[in-house]
Amino acid sequence: MHNPGQSTPLEVHGLTKKFGTFTAVDHVSFTVQPGEVLGYLGPNGSGKTTTIRMLCGLLTPTEGTANLMGIDVFKNPERIKPLIGYMSQKFSLYDDLTVLENLQFYAGVYEIPEAGEKNRIDEILHLAGLQERTSSLTQELSGGWRQRLALGCAILHRPRLLFLDEPTSGVDPVARREFWDLIYQMASEGTTVFITTHYMDEAEHCNRVAFMYRSRLMALDTPAGLKSTYLHGAAWDLGANPLLETVEELSHTEGVAQASLHGDRAHVILDSIKWSPNLLTKYLAGKGITVTSIETVQSTLEDVFTLLAHRGRAGETG
Repeated sequence: MHNPGQSTPLEVHGLTKKFGTFTAVDHVSFTVQPGEVLGYLGPNGSGKTTTIRMLCGLLTPTEGTANLMGIDVFKNPERIKPLIGYMSQKFSLYDDLTVLENLQFYAGVYEIPEAGEKNRIDEILHLAGLQERTSSLTQELSGGWRQRLALGCAILHRPRLLFLDEPTSGVDPVARREFWDLIYQMASEGTTVFITTHYMDEAEHCNRVAFMYRSRLMALDTPAGLKSTYLHGAAWDLGANPLLETVEELSHTEGVAQASLHGDRAHVILDSIKWSPNLLTKYLAGKGITVTSIETVQSTLEDVFTLLAHRGRAGETG
């Protein structure tokens, strides 16, 4: 994926943003490679949007540096604008304009040369599947089609690096899948994509995933790498009676990183060196709990992030 001839799209070191006494982003550092889809995850309020706004030159950091295609973002915010696309959670499409008029408006904003404007708009309409909807008013579009149009407007000027801030929030699952197909198509053509999301299934599709929690970057790796690094233990589903008491008991048991209710099972992430099925069954029996089944299950990114959030609350860094 990484072509040595290309400059690194983004290098971030010690990025920090404080609002008064509140630290929104706390000494965050990472590098993004050409053509990569980097997922930036975390609960609401963890610092994702603030990070993006700084990297787009819209917010000045309190500390830290960011280089985009070799350009200092904070010293030269105007120079990076032609190189980036930004689709915010509330992307400003104009409801009273048609699909085509919105694209023409943004072509003007991005100063796309008139000679190539029509061809480029046609390319975007084709990419986003909007050829049949050019005369539709934007306000009449469903969430999924609005999202495609917003993406089309954000990439009209062929940005090298695309920032997408929770672009699939509030859109139905079919539209989300189709939107991700568009993202992969752009990445395969060389666009680097930095996307924030809180959907775990979307995170699984990213080349690498960064996890923000309480303003800090807790981890950054491939989905498989995160699972192997942080889930040294096993993921088990337990059938047990009484079930709620099982979850409550295991939530406070040493060697158990996480216990939660998954349907009619207790989902447990634990240290498999300390615990075996037999030991756990005996331990719970001593607490008046009967284990009816133990099944090893494949761990998920959600398990990883629950564990990292648990460590974050405990003041650990992993």
